[in-house]
Amino acid sequence: MPISHSANNVRPEPDQLLVEIADYVISPRVFSTEAYTTALASLLDALGCAVLALQYPECRKCLGPLVPGTIVPNGSRVPGTSFVLDPVQAAFTLGAMIRWLDFNDTWLAAEWGHPSDNLGGILASADYQSQVRCAHGQDPLLMRDVLNAMIKAYEIQGILALENSFNRLGLDHVLLVKVASVAVVTALLEGSKHDIINALSQAWIDNGSLRTYRHAPNTGSRKSWAAGDATSRAVRLALLTLQGEIGYPSALTAPTWGFYDVVCRGKPLVLSRQFDSYVMEHILFKVAFPAEFHAQTAVECAFELHEQIKDRLDKIDTIVLTTQEAARRIIDKTGPLANPADRDHCLQYMVAIGLLTGQLTADDYEDVRASDPAIDGLRAKMVVEEDSSYSRDYLDPDKRSIANAIQVFFKDGTATPKIVREYPLGHRRRRQEGQSALQEKFVANLRTHFSEQRVQNIVKLCLDAQRLEDMAVKDFLDLFVSHTPEISDKHLST
Repeated sequence: MPISHSANNVRPEPDQLLVEIADYVISPRVFSTEAYTTALASLLDALGCAVLALQYPECRKCLGPLVPGTIVPNGSRVPGTSFVLDPVQAAFTLGAMIRWLDFNDTWLAAEWGHPSDNLGGILASADYQSQVRCAHGQDPLLMRDVLNAMIKAYEIQGILALENSFNRLGLDHVLLVKVASVAVVTALLEGSKHDIINALSQAWIDNGSLRTYRHAPNTGSRKSWAAGDATSRAVRLALLTLQGEIGYPSALTAPTWGFYDVVCRGKPLVLSRQFDSYVMEHILFKVAFPAEFHAQTAVECAFELHEQIKDRLDKIDTIVLTTQEAARRIIDKTGPLANPADRDHCLQYMVAIGLLTGQLTADDYEDVRASDPAIDGLRAKMVVEEDSSYSRDYLDPDKRSIANAIQVFFKDGTATPKIVREYPLGHRRRRQEGQSALQEKFVANLRTHFSEQRVQNIVKLCLDAQRLEDMAVKDFLDLFVSHTPEISDKHLST
């Protein structure tokens, strides 16, 4: 008698991870005071980064409606612009702005990433949903809803990143932005637990982008809009689900065809902590300068050495950079650097700027600044070494340091002291020290685009946390949108 090879077509129960994420998102929670305070700081920091990015033409050309002149009823507004877009394109536009200069917050674990990347989808969806609710005579969403969604999105992305390294599988970390965004956005759009599970399954089935655009020799500007792409895809999948599109319950565990077998070589993802507010409470800020986070402490070391070496550049023999394994793997580069995205992911370039000038700004990655031969002259003298203790402490959950050290050796046999930094200014261990500087960064970023009166109005509101939490999303965005076409279709075409 012939043996049947037919597949079992009984639809399984949803994968446990999908259920755990959906349960976390759908359950009402009151988080710690620290989580809410940090969420507000993260919100403002991300919006400041977005506004600053509007100064750069390469960013502006990616923004706005896919078809110029598109009119969207109840559309989502984009801070710093006069755009009113569908929530999918609004999520892309804001997500690209937030991420463009590599200046927003960071999470470092087995997988690194930038949890404020989720804000593109969160804010676009919250504004759209508020417009729809008001059009039907209902109450709008409040900024407290946005902060809750942020805490949950940060937690989903960050906890999944603790023990699961997608970069070692060749995938970009924005996969986790899509997963986290789709969960909280579906809830913001009033989806049920069942809807969240279905939308999550779609996100995992999408798989992820390759990291090609983040690494030599292909580093390019896609790394600046990849998160916008991921969070906007999440909004698209949420909307499809809420229109009745079915989910795929064993998207992760299906033999042969599921994410675990196809991508993870048969190994399931690991959750080492329960979902709460751990990630938001431990998030890392880029306070004083834009630089890939594994280099932040190295640049701080370079700043400290600037005065000692600025008049002895021609006498330098070797510059020894001591770092962690993650930095060696992703930002240790020699040879030509093709564009700003290439430069802000080069440890040696960032350190060279810090040594030469004692500061680092987004303009330092542009072609004009990069043409200075002194930069490549210093890069050529650098040796990068890994310290295994730095690598261990990087992964230690009680430390999560991002250590770097620099020592400069001169041709006459003398040397500077070895300058070591374990924790950057934006680390939780230095939160108090960095708080005022983070506020100064926000104000300075706003001043690049808004009038002083508008800046003061925004800052006054944002210093009143309770008032801000109680504010309708649409009213909050009114503070940030441009009512004149400062960034318009015409501007984008020039």
